[in-house]
Formats: sequence, C-alpha cells, structure tokens
Amino acid sequence: MTQAQALDILKTGASVFLTGEPGAGKTHTINAYVSYLREHGIEPSITASTGIAATHIHGQTIHSWSGIGIRRTLGPYDLDQITTTEYLVKRIQHTKVLIIDEVSMIDASMLDMVDVVCREVRSSDEAFGGIQVVLVGDFFQLPPIAKGGEQCRFAFESDAWRRMRPVVCYLTEQHRQSDKRFLQILSAIRTNTYNESHHTHLEARKMEEGIYDPDATLTRLFSHNVDVDSINDQELDRLDGVPAVYAMTSKGRESLVAGLMKGCLSPETLVLKVGATVMCTKNNAQKGYVNGTLGTVVGFEQGSKYPIIEVYDGERITIEPESWILEENGKEKARITQVPLRLAWAITIHKSQGMSLDSAVMDLREVFEYGQGYVALSRVRTLDGLHLLGWNKRTFEVHPRILAVDGTFKQQSESAAVLFADIPKDELCKMQDNFILASGGTITKKVLKEKTKKVDTVEQTMMLVLQAKPIAFISKERGLAPQTIYGHIEKLVMDSKLQYEDIEYLITERIRKGYPEIKKAFQSADTSKLSPIYEHFKKRYTYDELRIARMMMVLEAKE
Repeated sequence: MTQAQALDILKTGASVFLTGEPGAGKTHTINAYVSYLREHGIEPSITASTGIAATHIHGQTIHSWSGIGIRRTLGPYDLDQITTTEYLVKRIQHTKVLIIDEVSMIDASMLDMVDVVCREVRSSDEAFGGIQVVLVGDFFQLPPIAKGGEQCRFAFESDAWRRMRPVVCYLTEQHRQSDKRFLQILSAIRTNTYNESHHTHLEARKMEEGIYDPDATLTRLFSHNVDVDSINDQELDRLDGVPAVYAMTSKGRESLVAGLMKGCLSPETLVLKVGATVMCTKNNAQKGYVNGTLGTVVGFEQGSKYPIIEVYDGERITIEPESWILEENGKEKARITQVPLRLAWAITIHKSQGMSLDSAVMDLREVFEYGQGYVALSRVRTLDGLHLLGWNKRTFEVHPRILAVDGTFKQQSESAAVLFADIPKDELCKMQDNFILASGGTITKKVLKEKTKKVDTVEQTMMLVLQAKPIAFISKERGLAPQTIYGHIEKLVMDSKLQYEDIEYLITERIRKGYPEIKKAFQSADTSKLSPIYEHFKKRYTYDELRIARMMMVLEAKE
C-alpha cells in the first residue's frame, strides 16, 4: 500500500494499524494526517510507547495520556481514581483521534487498559469509546519489555485489538535504503530466509576491533547501555581545546518538563569540543539535517558560540538551539530548549530506533532481544555504511510470533487497498467530510472535476462492517433502517464477501448460547424464514438475533 492510499483511509475516520518496513514512510504519513486534521480544526492526541518516541513527535507517552502511569494492572480503585480526575476525563472526552506510535513496544495488557479507561470515561461499549485509534509501528522491531520472566504479549494479541479490528495499512514504499543488496539482506532477516549468500555480504563488512578509528565520524551501536556514556566521555577527554557548554532551558510544569527531558536524546548539559563526533537529535529540513545525521564539530560560530559541524558530504552546518514541545489540544503544555546534538561515538540500539544513519560501527555480539539486530542494521542507508565488529545468532532472528502474523497483516492490507480503490472519488470525499464534521471540524466545499458512478449501497455497508461499527452507527451514518443494514450484511455473507470473523463482533453471548437451539428450530421447520422461528420461540429472540444466527448457519455451511 502506498502512503497516499493509507492517508485516504485514515481520513475516513477508520481505526488503522499503520505499519511497514523501516524507511517505508510511517512517520511521514502520520505527519501528513496530523496536518490534515489541524487544517480542519481537529487536534489529535499524539502519544507513543516510550518517552524517546513521544519526544520525537511532540507528544506524550500513552501511559501519561491515559492516566495509567506505571500501573501493571487496573483494578476498580485504579479505574475510579482515573475516571474521577477532571483533566484526564476532559482530555479523553474531547479526543477524536488518538495516535499511538511505536506500538511494537506496547504489551497487550497496556492496550487493554487504555481501552477500558476510554470506554469508561466516554460511557461507550465501542472500542476505545468510539475514538479513531491510529496504531503506528513495526512488530519486527523492538518488542514489549517482559517483566519477571513473563512472556511478552504483543498489542495485536489484546482484547482491545480484536474489539477495534483496525484496518491494516502496510506501506510498501522505501525511502531510507536504496541499496538493493542491503534491502535483500534486511528483507531476508524479516522473512526468516537469511542464508549464507546474505551472510557473505555481511562478512565483507566485518572489521577488527583494533582497526576501529575513534577519530572517524562513525557512531558505534551497542546492545547494552553500560559502556555508552563512558566511551563518549573518554573520547571527549582525549580531545584538546576548551570545552563549550550548553545548558538546557525549560518552561512548563515540572513533571511535564521531566518527561520531556527523559525522552530527549540531547543531554541536559551538553559539552562539546572541536573534533567531537556528534549526532543531530532533531529533524530540520531547512538546515539540512535529520534525527541521526552524523558529523564532527569543526568550530564555534563567533558571537553566538553555536557549534558548527561538518557532515559526511563535507557540508558545514551551524546548529542552533531547538525546542522539544509537549502539546495538548493545540496548546503548549511544556517546552525544553537545547542544541540538538549529542556525543555520538557510541549509542544504544534502543535509542537509535527511528534514526537514519549514513554510517555506523555496530557491536552486535551481545544482542539479546528478537528484532534488536534488525533494528540496528536497518538504521543505516547502505551496505557500505555498515561496519560490523561482530554478532551472535540472535542478531539475525526475528520473533517467531511476528513471522506467523506478518503474512496476515499483508493480506489484510491488500484487501483494504482493493476495497478502498473501488470507492468512487466523490463517495470517498463524502466519507472523509462526514468524519471531519462528526469530529467537530470544519470543511470547505469541494468541487469534483469529474462525475463518478455512485458506489453500490451494499458495498458501503460492508466497509463499515469491516471497521466493526455497531448497527446503530451504520444505520445513522447511512440514513437507512437497521433492518435494511441487516439485509445488506446477509447479502454480503451469502455472496462470501463477509466471513465469520467479519461479523463476529455482532454475535452477542446470548446469541452464542442460543445458537444450537435456534439452528435446530430452523432445521426442524425446514425453512429459512424468520417469522415461523420467531413465533416458535414465542418472541424470546428478536428478529435481529435470529438474522445473525441465520448468517452463522450460512457461514457454517460454507466451511
């Protein structure tokens, strides 16, 4: 799926899982969607699984946004405490769109707790209380942290995910790596087809420990944090010259500022010298650097004393202070300001997630998590920019549970792309406008340049069913009676366009328990009509419940 296709789907208000390989443009697509929402007067809630990821997107952690914090479970007392906290209630009630970045690092229980809080606050049985939820990330990357020896449970294994049933948008474009050989290696690791042929290319990128030149502008990636600070401090001490010191400034509530500082890759006190290897920690397209751009400090600007760095292509850039901002509902809540650099002789793999590096030295001999080696390798743009000190077996392994589900995600994405491609432009625009209006936003009149045929009314219903929208919602959205909607769904089931898992959310526990006797009644009466069965049970089941049971029988017969 292309970024443009994913953006069109997001604009309809459907809850989405936006995924794809590193460099596929997930962040670019989300930024485009956020800009679109703001242009129409809607302020999304932007969150992430970790402080570092949240800082990159001017948001906050999902733990903080939801009020769950460090809780591992959510008992009645906890839920009551959260749902009686005024600012949390207002935040959740006013949210129309919730974005959660780096979803791979959120475990199932956390997503379930956020879902419970949203439904409780908004007094709704819909997933997340009816909020459009946009989950962004790649499950092949770093997994949730399992505590106490427990096996991690991924977000897609949660009840919340099953209840939400997001449209999967699997981006297939590539904007980071253009080296075909390297792309083949990364794809082989991702699909568990890594072999000797691929390994030969990586062997050629191996270098001996003694050959590593500390003066070279190369960041060294470690799997553990223990050596990173000491290496950076030691290398800085080796340099002659007077150090330049830059102190971070802040504005806002102390607890919010502390959260920004924790997630910021630039230190509170930044010490630099001429000759220092540094890394940019922010994106600034106008200046010509991004988060992960490597360089060497070559001097300091007269007057301001801001550092001047030379990047890999020889260009020199003056790095001025930048701000990291926490926003909520379009208002600034906290801000920290610092020169967006950090010493970069060494960095951990965890902190490198989301970066694009021109080159790096990697020590992968102590990789311990599935996906950790894949994250490290996929940071660099080309094979020539990769320098390996060593690796272990886990380096080239991805989580077997992710391997098992990735094919399903791709199939779901392909189906979604086909489904939305069949919608005429005017109908798609109408859906998008309806979502803006329903969310309290504003739209301008759009003039269609060409007339298009009206989309089949049954197909329109199918799209909403695939988003697991309640019958009442579909009825209101379509301006049709619930009985008509049920008729559409039955036709889609008969035509094999909807499967059991597509309508499962409509099957209540009451229908599930009564299904054997309802099925028996249909068979005994040798009829498919509802009225005789309705009278047989003396109105114990509604017509709608009998319709769903009849659909279950059709699907059962098709198996």
